[in-house]
Amino acid sequence: MESSDLGFLDKTIELLKKVRKNQAVNIDKATDLMVEAIKKDELIHVYGGGGHTTLVMGEMFFRAGGLANINPIMETGLSVFNQALKYLELERTENYGSSIVKYYRIQPGEVLIIFHNIGINPATIDAAMEAKKCGAKIIAVSSSHWQEEMPEDHFIRHSNKKNLFDLADVCIDDYNPVGDALITLEGFGTAFGPVSNIVDFYIAHWLEIDAIKKCIDRGIVPPVWSSANAPGGDDINARYVKKYMPRVKAL
Repeated sequence: MESSDLGFLDKTIELLKKVRKNQAVNIDKATDLMVEAIKKDELIHVYGGGGHTTLVMGEMFFRAGGLANINPIMETGLSVFNQALKYLELERTENYGSSIVKYYRIQPGEVLIIFHNIGINPATIDAAMEAKKCGAKIIAVSSSHWQEEMPEDHFIRHSNKKNLFDLADVCIDDYNPVGDALITLEGFGTAFGPVSNIVDFYIAHWLEIDAIKKCIDRGIVPPVWSSANAPGGDDINARYVKKYMPRVKAL
């Protein structure tokens, strides 16, 4: 029997094209903030609100061809590298996200990118609220479907019932469907084929690509990592390591 992805590739490409078409204006607004941060020699902070969403931080951090001024607000407790049921509880725990953001000492006017396709859980909402207290400019990457379609009294919501997009300066919609999966089969009640990370990784790289291009167009030299595994990579990166080691806690 020939293997089939049941249309997963086509459905994923369709979703990516929808994001590219409909979110270009918001990407433009977001990358203007990122370019200004680079111009002022500020860090660009990145936060994932729990579970697989935290993987986007890893994709943007210390990545060949990516920005060197990315500061991942990494918290193992919220990540897939914690026990699954433990991180699930923690992302539903109020005040946990705010304590993480407090530790990183975000300064007024600095940029924070928050990824969480659901966009309603306490660890995400509290992080965004704490960042606003710090005076940060928030770029939110999330799904309008989850935020609009989940009942207001659903137990995974923050008690204040806020959505991530309510708190952001720029909102980028990844159109992730409720349930995060694209494939259904008759006679099987659970959708499968999760897609959120594919789309969010695309958005993350799009943000960096557009920010780097804008910097070059405006005569600003963007800090971009070379591959540490390519010939000369360590030598090229040494100046960024020296510059950001005292400022980026994860280096």
